[in-house]
Amino acid sequence: MSASRWHSGLLEPFDWLQENDSSLDELFLPSIFTRLQKKEGQEKGPEKTVPAEGEVSKLPEIIPILPLRGVVVFPQTAVPLTIGQPRSIRLVDDVSVTPDKLVGLVAARNPDLENPGPADLYPVGTIASVHRLFRAPDNTIRLLVQGLMRFRLVEFTSEEPYLQARVEIAPELVETGLEIDALARTARDQFDQISQLTPSIPRELVASITQLEDPLQTVYTIANFQRIELRDAQTILELDSTRSKLEKLVDLLVREAEVLQLGAKIQNEARSGIEKVQREYFLREQMKAIQKELGEKDEQAVEVEEFHTKIEAAKMPEEAEKMARRELDRMSRLPSAAAEYGVIRTYLDWLVSIPWSKATDDNLDIAHARQVLDQDHYGLEDVKERILEFLAIRKLRLERKDETRKASKDLIRREREGVILCFIGPPGVGKTSLGQSIARAMERKFIRASLGGVRDEAEIRGHRRTYIGAMPGRILQSLRRAESRNPVFMLDEIDKLTFDFHGDPASALLEVLDPEQNVEFRDNYLEVAYDLSQVFFITTANQLETIPSPLLDRMEIIHLSGYTETEKIAIAKGYLIPRQVRENSLHPEEVSFTRDALKTIINEYTREAGVRNLERKIGAICRKVGTRIAEGKKQSAKVTPKAARELLGHPIFLENEEIDTRTSIPGVVPGLAWTPFGGDILFIEATRMDGAKGFQVTGSVGNVMQESARAALSYVRSHAGEIGIPADFFEKTDIHLHIPAGSQPKDGPSAGVTIATALVSLISGRPIKKGVSMTGEITLRGQVMPVGGIKEKMLAAHRAGIKTVILPKRNQLDLEDVPKEITKEMAFVFAGSVNDVLKAALEKPIRPVRTKKSKPASQEND
Repeated sequence: MSASRWHSGLLEPFDWLQENDSSLDELFLPSIFTRLQKKEGQEKGPEKTVPAEGEVSKLPEIIPILPLRGVVVFPQTAVPLTIGQPRSIRLVDDVSVTPDKLVGLVAARNPDLENPGPADLYPVGTIASVHRLFRAPDNTIRLLVQGLMRFRLVEFTSEEPYLQARVEIAPELVETGLEIDALARTARDQFDQISQLTPSIPRELVASITQLEDPLQTVYTIANFQRIELRDAQTILELDSTRSKLEKLVDLLVREAEVLQLGAKIQNEARSGIEKVQREYFLREQMKAIQKELGEKDEQAVEVEEFHTKIEAAKMPEEAEKMARRELDRMSRLPSAAAEYGVIRTYLDWLVSIPWSKATDDNLDIAHARQVLDQDHYGLEDVKERILEFLAIRKLRLERKDETRKASKDLIRREREGVILCFIGPPGVGKTSLGQSIARAMERKFIRASLGGVRDEAEIRGHRRTYIGAMPGRILQSLRRAESRNPVFMLDEIDKLTFDFHGDPASALLEVLDPEQNVEFRDNYLEVAYDLSQVFFITTANQLETIPSPLLDRMEIIHLSGYTETEKIAIAKGYLIPRQVRENSLHPEEVSFTRDALKTIINEYTREAGVRNLERKIGAICRKVGTRIAEGKKQSAKVTPKAARELLGHPIFLENEEIDTRTSIPGVVPGLAWTPFGGDILFIEATRMDGAKGFQVTGSVGNVMQESARAALSYVRSHAGEIGIPADFFEKTDIHLHIPAGSQPKDGPSAGVTIATALVSLISGRPIKKGVSMTGEITLRGQVMPVGGIKEKMLAAHRAGIKTVILPKRNQLDLEDVPKEITKEMAFVFAGSVNDVLKAALEKPIRPVRTKKSKPASQEND
């Protein structure tokens, strides 16, 4: 460093003076100091001679230049400096032996530059006289210099052994007047305000500055003691006008005052917050002392005692009780204002509020349960039988509990008491409401939790207590709301679970839905075992494919198929119509539906496996009837098929006419498909055009269905002679196979026989028989393989008015699951090969098609 202030505070210059037994005047009133020297006639030696501006009779043409780092020396001010660079020490040594001890002080543009050169200095500096000099033990020199006047650098004449330059005096313009006096007074007032916010500024310094009358001296003195950026200080020095200097200084002082006021405000607010916390703490301690003297318990002691009582009443298992008492002991030793106190309190609140021992008594009356189930739901015999079996076995277990315990010799595998069912079926068949009915029949509490879209494992298991806002998972939250350890717990939409980087909730459910593990279910928040074996878990789903196999393996699957027309009519009369009449504020005698009207609504306005849309249509009719009654146009209404069409508008579905119209053209065959929403009719359309062995399949078809189409084509080509197709037909023909409703994805092998039949129908020109549909997978050898979803497909065929269904032979036993009212109205053909399908499905050819090597097609098919 060439030269710099000793330290970074405002008081260090004063400390230096005190250490050297000097006066405050030496720092901020050099002219007064000089006059006092003259008046007293004191001569203190050549090293302390301080010439005033007027006493510098002749300025040398060339003066030594001392670069300054991070500091600007102003005229009429005294500044302490520290010299450490060898060339600077050489300069001071040479100057100290001259009569005037004059040196040029110029600030460097970059304070971090170790050895600034001529190009690194500002063009304006201050001529100063070395007032005092002190050599420190660390080989540095400490100076007190007094600024005399400004100068401008003309040119540098030498750089060794130190910088020397030719300079010229830069006179300053000193204005007078009221405005100048006002600016000077404002500067003094602002400095006074800053000193009040800065305790390190001595009050005697402020008092001395407020007595200054010379505006220029006021500027330089305040700028010397006020913390100012280097660039701003140099700007004040370079300005020629006193007015400009004062305006610049006032602007800097106002900004500094605002910063200090804001800092003081922030400190006061922080101090107030701390004082408030301390005050509350002392008040609490005083309150504890007063309550202790009065023999009363404080709020924290009351809370601890309350938790003791709750822990006793909860009747927790040994592990949970041990954890609760340990956490309560920790809480009792913490101050209530501690953050950990609130965390432990919340944990204990969860621990004592969970139903460890609370349970409802099961109603094991089988006749009562059957009556409730029949009252709430029509049909669903398989589900009802399974519930009655559970109640019967539970009743026997309770009656023969001692005998069973004596007979059991298995020390590893415990007796499983809970049951985990999974209802699979299309929407609207009553899966969720069935769970409520089961709870009502058993007189248990009912809980429902929807799992659709759940993607975080913590939703099931909870969060660790280390996280802010942590809480248990949905399982324990629901049990807490139910206040029972043995409710009917329905986990809805289990097939719609998702997973991402947060975790896999389906894997977390493995422990919940496993009868071997859920006796010790551990939530991440509680960290103690909870017994879920008494919970009656029921899950619902629309399809099995999206449920992970390990989870599916832990549940008992019960399929709920769609309703037949007769069942829908019975449900509408027994449940839907009364509910809609009640919800629309009608009286039962004001609206009635005929059986034919319900058939019309079912067949022409709804096409579903369940009854949701049917209820919506009934509700729409009730609203329209209610509107007419409110307007006084009618007093009651009887809904007939004609009235239903008038109220609901034109029919939406005309399947019978549609099927007959579309299948009258060769190449169009209706198949049967299974969907998550029940069975459906699927049309297969084929057309041909000139080409060369081209074959394409369209209609959002999956890979499996495309493979079935290619297998069907290969079979037809390999048996062209048997079927009656010309040998060169495929050499000059392209075939396009299309499955309409292209926006809906389709896949699966069950359309194999339908595709093969459509190809043969197209090529032979033989349309399919009216009222015929089919399903089945084919092999390259022409065998018809069994498929799934037979019941749903038969219900869809019955809804569409299909009279004859062609099925694989191995699916014949599956018809036992189909309602008898449907099997009585339909005919079934069981096919073992594609030839069996073609014989039953296609019309007889009008014109026999002969080939060179094959028999007539009519003889082949007879």
